[in-house]
Amino acid sequence: MTSGKKKRMSMLDNLAAAGGPAPAPQAGAVTPMMTSNRALRSARDAVDSHNVWELDPASIVDDRMADRLDPADVHDLRAAIEANGQTVPILVRRHPSETDRYLLVYGRRRLEAIRQSDKVVKVRALVANLDDDSALRAQISENMARRDLSFIEKAIFAQELVSSGFGNQSQVAEILTVTKSSVSMAIAIADMVGTDLIRAIGAAHGIGRPRWEAMGRAIADNDLDRGSLIRLAEETHGKADVAMVIDAAPATDDPSVQAFEAVSKVVTRLVKPAKAPSPSAASSQPLRIGGKRGGTLKRTAKGISIELQNSKFADWVESEADDLIEELHERWKQRSED
Repeated sequence: MTSGKKKRMSMLDNLAAAGGPAPAPQAGAVTPMMTSNRALRSARDAVDSHNVWELDPASIVDDRMADRLDPADVHDLRAAIEANGQTVPILVRRHPSETDRYLLVYGRRRLEAIRQSDKVVKVRALVANLDDDSALRAQISENMARRDLSFIEKAIFAQELVSSGFGNQSQVAEILTVTKSSVSMAIAIADMVGTDLIRAIGAAHGIGRPRWEAMGRAIADNDLDRGSLIRLAEETHGKADVAMVIDAAPATDDPSVQAFEAVSKVVTRLVKPAKAPSPSAASSQPLRIGGKRGGTLKRTAKGISIELQNSKFADWVESEADDLIEELHERWKQRSED
């Protein structure tokens, strides 16, 4: 931002905040000062919305909820910005109480890259008039549009949104444009694996829900020592960093994927595999319907059969069997594809 523009914007800020406490107006009354302040704020917002500003990175505060597991990994991005300039502005909003200060909405990696740069001293930014809720929604929408968050990053982000009080699982699912069951399952997996271990492993792009879920269940069901797994993940990252320095070239494999594979391998070795049932052995288990036993599920070498006690419900299941099986099959396919 040029000194002239900065001075004019500071004047707008100061004028909009001027006047101090005023006598309380009568109900429904609009004072000249209130009208003036609203007009000044509108003028300032209009100026903001039609410009890409060049801001001092130190003037931008980033107190948002983290949506990436490795935001500091910006070496390549810094080199690109130094070589070609910052082509895509970040988005900020004005600080509610400090003049010439801003709150980051999105663009954390671009901001961090420029903060680390010795060649680029200003960050290009759009300034938006947003409240806390709208700012968080904009942050989420921008990341979802890029589709560059891994499964576990989305899972831990959803977990933090719910735990911070932003909304319940249904509301978070709406914001993330996924189903409530997806959010519920993702949070359950994040809980099983553990936040500290997830952060030690990293984003692990390409590792999907089934593998994270399998590892999480093994850790939780067998009460494995997460501390030792965290140290293993950190050691794997350390070795990857050393290899990159020695080779003087970027690693071909993502260190976070390497960390996941190392932890997963140890977890598999620590968990004793359950003895597989004999193909010829038959088993059965009771089915409860409405809190009472209403049938039996039997597994044999030939397959699975369900027996329901004679009832109106059993009659309905018989009439809807094809649709029910088709629906269950679709649910199974969606889960397998995640």
